[in-house]
Amino acid sequence: MTDAADPGAALAAARTSGLVQAGQPLLVMLSGGADSVCLLDVALRLGAEVTALHANYGLRDAAAGDERHCRELCARLDVELIVAAAPLPDEGNVQALAREARYRLAELHASGDYAAAHTASDQAETVLYRLAVSPGRRPLLGMAPRRGRLVRPLLAATAAETRAHCRARGLEWREDASNRDPRFARARVRHGMLEVLREIAPGAEHTIAETSAQLRDEAEALDAAVDAALAGLGGGPAVEGEALAALGPGLSRLVLRRLAERETGVPHPLSRADVVAILELARTTGSRSLDLGNGLRAIAEYGTLRFHAGAEAVPAEPVPLTIPGTARFGAWEIEARTGGGGEVELDADALGEHATVRAWRDGDRIRPLGLGGTKSLQDLFTDRKIPRELRRTLPIVEAAGEIAWIAGVAVGERFAATTTTANRISLSARLT
Repeated sequence: MTDAADPGAALAAARTSGLVQAGQPLLVMLSGGADSVCLLDVALRLGAEVTALHANYGLRDAAAGDERHCRELCARLDVELIVAAAPLPDEGNVQALAREARYRLAELHASGDYAAAHTASDQAETVLYRLAVSPGRRPLLGMAPRRGRLVRPLLAATAAETRAHCRARGLEWREDASNRDPRFARARVRHGMLEVLREIAPGAEHTIAETSAQLRDEAEALDAAVDAALAGLGGGPAVEGEALAALGPGLSRLVLRRLAERETGVPHPLSRADVVAILELARTTGSRSLDLGNGLRAIAEYGTLRFHAGAEAVPAEPVPLTIPGTARFGAWEIEARTGGGGEVELDADALGEHATVRAWRDGDRIRPLGLGGTKSLQDLFTDRKIPRELRRTLPIVEAAGEIAWIAGVAVGERFAATTTTANRISLSARLT
């Protein structure tokens, strides 16, 4: 950190951010370090109605001193201070646990926005760390200036500049020894990589933070392009593989990433190799799948692509079906009733009074109405383009050892009602 840092840079950064508004309530998360002390003072100077929150995790010998310092500082600045005990385990990812606890407390106590004192130095650390462990564009976006009620007004000021502000204003701060602990990856980035980059270019932190800000702006344009491309492909969740590939490698990858994240609900990076393999799936006939890790699979079915998260569907156990009557088979409800109104009508005499609802078994065959011969269910599903995901869960009604109906697919020829059938049973299947 250089003593030549501009003492006015932090105030200017917060003012330009627009995240601190005069007359508006703002809860400042105050650790007692230089960054948070600077933020507290800056927020007051910009006219916000400031309250401070100090979380005492009780993990360090200096924790009591940090709390005392925050109390004295807030008393001097005439700021209401909320002190909350937030005991944490001394093992696991303690820094992540502390961050989560701090944000939970802020959500609880803030009447409006709450502010974290992350700086351009923190942004640079975040970008470098994420880039080292995760490929793609997202790591370069860094931390957002706003996420819900959480705001970061100092992202354009460096840690050196927050210290220069505190010195100029006569404000003391506390140093956290854990920030230099090499056991933490972020500390190694901060005092290893960033120090080397400063030697190469003194403005490295500003450059990285500004790059992140520009890419975040450009991400909005990319997201709009993905929205338009996905709409042109029908909106998903399944898209036609050939049309997707025609978008080119960049846009097709972004569309696939959007579809994957819709399925999982969390970000799921896809490498260039992943995208090539997924698009190749769609060029094959029939149904195929590709395991992408973390429970996510890409599934190609007759030229279309989609994603599925979670375990393979497990076939339900066979259940009896009294005719007329209803039966529950997995997620399906099967109903057999006299008269019409169902999906299909069968000959009641051929069906009998008792049937079984079960899943597809290897080797099953049926004599479909109108085919003039028997066919394996495997071939029938392929011909009818039934997604592989559904095949083991579709209800099959069996009577006297013969398949009478495959829900939504085919009726057995011997069981089909004709114009001369006197006694009819209507069958229907619906997901519940």
